[in-house]
Amino acid sequence: MDLIMEQISKIGIVPVVKLDSAKDAVPLAEALIAGGLACAEITFRTNAAEESIKNISQKFPEMLVGAGTVLTLEQLDKAINAGAKFIVAPGFNPEIVKACIAKKIPVAPGCSNPSDMEGAMALGLRTVKFFPAENVGGIAAIKAMSAPYGDLTFMPTGGVNSKNINDYLSFPKVIACGGSWMVDPKLIASGDFAEITRLTREAVNTVLGFTLAHIGVNCETDEKTHDVAKLFCNLFGFDYKPGNSSVFAGSVLETMTPLPGRGKHGHIAIATNYIDRAMYQLSQKGAKFLQETAKKDAQGNLKAIYLDLEFSGFAVHLLQK
Repeated sequence: MDLIMEQISKIGIVPVVKLDSAKDAVPLAEALIAGGLACAEITFRTNAAEESIKNISQKFPEMLVGAGTVLTLEQLDKAINAGAKFIVAPGFNPEIVKACIAKKIPVAPGCSNPSDMEGAMALGLRTVKFFPAENVGGIAAIKAMSAPYGDLTFMPTGGVNSKNINDYLSFPKVIACGGSWMVDPKLIASGDFAEITRLTREAVNTVLGFTLAHIGVNCETDEKTHDVAKLFCNLFGFDYKPGNSSVFAGSVLETMTPLPGRGKHGHIAIATNYIDRAMYQLSQKGAKFLQETAKKDAQGNLKAIYLDLEFSGFAVHLLQK
């Protein structure tokens, strides 16, 4: 996967932004970054797009800002010169795609039928925009049409919102979703960037879906590991589940003899919808991970990993739901 598309996949959400005035570009970018999304697709549906992309690119070079609704070669040149890092189009225009390939800038053309998908693949693309997603069948349509095209991945846009985004992202061939619910033009026009930050943070939290999975408690001996778990089971009616290296009391308590470096008293397990995306978001906040603790399934998918930190004697690890 292209490095830009790989980064978009880790972010999971691409805010689709319509700006009527370039003066709103920088505060809008600040609001998105504060909410956890250092990414935006600025659409060429207004004359402010070129200057807006330029303003954001210069002020926040680390932000992944792209150009959307690119319909002409003139718009493409303006977007690239302004600093756009990727291009998105509503439809499949071979002329635009070929120009992007020649200029070595990632492009996701809109494809909503097998013919367009095959056309995109024939030009070497492996990621396309699926638009307008909800109007042409939503995730069910993506699953049906993706079956013959095993190497193709999708960025659904159009009708995606906080209620259905995880329906899309839970399908492995969807790398990210485009959405505009957190960047309502009315909020931008009124200057309510605090609300945009709140909605952005809410969107990120909805995608990650953090929940407390269980608490792990270190015990001095193997015997106490079993005794403590049995006590909890007897008190609260939990199922007693002995394993190879630990014992579970239901799903809420894990007891074990401690491993070096895994918390003085034990650990806290936080479950998430998408462990890779959670790692990306947490790393943006300064978190580091102990790669030697990573656990993967038979297909090589990451299932659990410890953070390089400890709270009051408790280590913390992420757990894929």
